[in-house]
Amino acid sequence: MSKLEKLIQKLCPNGVEFKKVKDVFKRIKGTSITAKKMKEINTPDGKIKVFAGGKTVINAREEDIPNANITRMPAVLVQSRGIIDVVYYEKPFTFKNEMWAYTTDNKITVKFLYYVLKNNIQKFRNLASGMGSLPQISLPVTEEFVIPVPPLPIQSEIVRILDNFTELIAGLTAELAAELTARQRQYNYYRNKLLTFDNEVNIVSLRDVVKRSCSGATPAKGTSDFYENGTIPWIRTQDVKFNEIYEVDSFITEKAVRETAVKWIPENCVIVTISGASAGRCAVNKIKVTTNQHCLNMEIDPSKALYKYVYYCMCRKYSELLLKRRGARGDLNSTLILDTKLALPDLQVQQRIVNVLDNFDVICSELNIGLPAEIEARQRQYEYYRDILLTFSETGAIVSDEQRATSNEQV
Repeated sequence: MSKLEKLIQKLCPNGVEFKKVKDVFKRIKGTSITAKKMKEINTPDGKIKVFAGGKTVINAREEDIPNANITRMPAVLVQSRGIIDVVYYEKPFTFKNEMWAYTTDNKITVKFLYYVLKNNIQKFRNLASGMGSLPQISLPVTEEFVIPVPPLPIQSEIVRILDNFTELIAGLTAELAAELTARQRQYNYYRNKLLTFDNEVNIVSLRDVVKRSCSGATPAKGTSDFYENGTIPWIRTQDVKFNEIYEVDSFITEKAVRETAVKWIPENCVIVTISGASAGRCAVNKIKVTTNQHCLNMEIDPSKALYKYVYYCMCRKYSELLLKRRGARGDLNSTLILDTKLALPDLQVQQRIVNVLDNFDVICSELNIGLPAEIEARQRQYEYYRDILLTFSETGAIVSDEQRATSNEQV
């Protein structure tokens, strides 16, 4: 029998009390403050955290916050608009008055409330649906919410377990993220090493190995015949992210190809984005596609260079391309890209380099898939045990898997 089970058996063998949140906790109101004012008072050395809607959080000096209602004890903030969530915070803070917070004299009880509300956050989000363009919950959603109120030693043990689990998950996430970053740095190092040659290798302009180049087009958005039931793959800049493109989310119609400047490009072109924040990113299309006008599409002459070799070279040239961007949006153009200088060894050497980088790329891709999946699995495991710890039966015992399944079916 675990320590928690012993506590339940000893302190509440006949059941756990359930109460509404408003009957257990003191509700705290926020501060009336505009988004403009928050921008004005935001400062790195501010000691007061100010929470706004969504993910907006600033630091401010208390004297700069108009009519500040500062919370100086541990509390649970209910983010009620935009992003529906709860935040546990112990240091002095305030928040926009569209939100609210809960506190009480005992820190453990406040942290216990946080875990209970967090465990039910999807219920609150479901209640917010259909309330306008931004999700929003009303005050009664949490005020009237009924929670278990076990004796304090039980709350303390549950908080201890969940705190430890939270710390474990955070540590694992940081460790896996560091592993992914290290492998990416290692990959970049070897790619740069393999693509660095002595003076005996020819240096050419990218245009010298390009057989044909073109940009695409965006059919008029207001013409439904260009998009509705479209079957022709259409690449946008968000699809170009140092990758091989096998499928896309956007499609246009044959009519769009006939009546607009959109052009088909063959598979295995090197695509470089030329506009805005994505300018300089590159990809290879592994299927026959069309693109928008923000993509420069280059068919490589196979007698001079391997398309995959050129792709790896352009990945390496990303930082160089960023320095060439022009104008307020930071755009490139075909001339700036095609003037890029490349080292061009013979085709056999290019193939050996491509083979090595392809193998390394597979390893990094597997890590990119595997490590986030591992993090997600651990997070689901954490949420599962949190649910178990915070679900009580009327007899006071923690609900078993069988009881939970029956309960869910009834709901």
